[in-house]
Amino acid sequence: MNRRRLLQSTPALLLAGCEGRGSIPGRIVGGSHARGHRLRDGGLPKIGRKEKAEVVIVGGGVAGLAAVRRLRKLGVEKIVVLELESQLGGTSCAGQNKVTAYPWGAHYVPLPGRDCVEVRRFFEETGIITGHDAAGRPIYDELALCHDPHERLFIHGEWIEGLSPQAGLPKREQEQFAAFAAEIERWRSKRGRDGKMAFVLPVDASSRDPDILALDAMTMAKWMHEHGFDSPALRWHVEYACRDDFGGHLDEVSAWAGLHYFASRTGEAANAEGDTVLTWPQGNGKLVELLAEGLDDLRVNAMAFGIEITNGIPRVKAMNDHGEAFEIEARAVLLCVPRFVARRLLDPAKASPDLVYSPWVVTNLTLDELPPSPGVLPAWDNVVFGSDTLGYVNATHQSLASVPQATVITHYEALCGQSPAKLREWMLTQSHAQWCSRALDALAAPHPELRDQVTQADVWLWGHGMIRPSPGFIWGKTREALQSSSPPVFHAHSDMSGMALFEEAFTRGERVAAEVKAWIG
Repeated sequence: MNRRRLLQSTPALLLAGCEGRGSIPGRIVGGSHARGHRLRDGGLPKIGRKEKAEVVIVGGGVAGLAAVRRLRKLGVEKIVVLELESQLGGTSCAGQNKVTAYPWGAHYVPLPGRDCVEVRRFFEETGIITGHDAAGRPIYDELALCHDPHERLFIHGEWIEGLSPQAGLPKREQEQFAAFAAEIERWRSKRGRDGKMAFVLPVDASSRDPDILALDAMTMAKWMHEHGFDSPALRWHVEYACRDDFGGHLDEVSAWAGLHYFASRTGEAANAEGDTVLTWPQGNGKLVELLAEGLDDLRVNAMAFGIEITNGIPRVKAMNDHGEAFEIEARAVLLCVPRFVARRLLDPAKASPDLVYSPWVVTNLTLDELPPSPGVLPAWDNVVFGSDTLGYVNATHQSLASVPQATVITHYEALCGQSPAKLREWMLTQSHAQWCSRALDALAAPHPELRDQVTQADVWLWGHGMIRPSPGFIWGKTREALQSSSPPVFHAHSDMSGMALFEEAFTRGERVAAEVKAWIG
């Protein structure tokens, strides 16, 4: 018998109900905004000890970990990784409590297509891909494939299977959904005049046909308007996708990026449908664990605050969580951090490039039980139609327990619709209690009794959660300028792709490692 049922079975019900409306245990656990803002605000300590390394990697996210893993395979031994947060992984980091592991950010990877060469090789090396069938299609570890049911949508007072809100729509709107699906299929198979597919992962493998790239100059909202897609349900569905991957509304995201979301997923598997995703209780935190296996000198709570280059020799200045500053001399430095951070490290006086980063809020709610709700059974991904938030994923959905009861659900919200800078300022003014209420209010329609099941609520604030592909960015001059490095300093980060995806970060890390190795010899 869980806590709620026990209380309801005793005379203490009324008193317990009042207690249930009190504060929920938990805290805002990340990110380390105060420490990170010291880079902007100054007041940094003087250097104490000095060290030497072959390569220093600033940033222990997916790109940084992929780079250090590849460098080790290429024979580079003395590598130091500096990570600002208390754990590795960047936006793919994860948490753990007595109930289960759970994600703090990215929580799945679609089946990678044939162009994701580096990602598929990594999956083969780590056993996520266990073999191939006679047709060459990958066979995936069954435990990594998302268990059924994958997704459900709360609409018309109940949960339905899938995320398409077509139930009960008039014929005209149903026809728009069919027309949109046909349009996506056309783009999925379309090749440009250069012979390349229109939309591919990694992004830079996509066609450079000017007629296709022209989509990047307009918003997704304008593209839908020009194609007569005015169904409110369809627009919500497409906007949900844009908020989910890019943290922006239809009028904040380029049409090229919006179409890429739907048309670029060309993965295949011998033992799963093409739209299946790979996920774990801790989300992409599982991939971070695999990337970090066997690697040494990975330093968390370590903030790099400057890079000096003298006679071609770079020196990285950093400080630990005790405020002690140190300096590492290296043969090469790899900056696996957002470019606005990299600019401050290299030249604090230099203006940051014109990049837009979407703020995110992730709230992990530990429940003694997920309360029942009408409609189909609980799924991995659970979305409320019409909501401004992105719903939640259930960490124990991948559990092998016959009847998991206690669980952790991870609620996601992309803050958009206003200036990201103003939203970042606002998010830092909100208390733990306010974030808890915000998540519970967003889930009140399907789960009106959810608060009574919550035993713990923790919050992570991602001030610069992901790069946003604003119109003109992906195929414009700004992103083009991000591609170049100036040895002995190199760059690898998903903002160089314009999309904050695992495939992009991993590929960038792997490829830059080869450049670094060639540089140091």
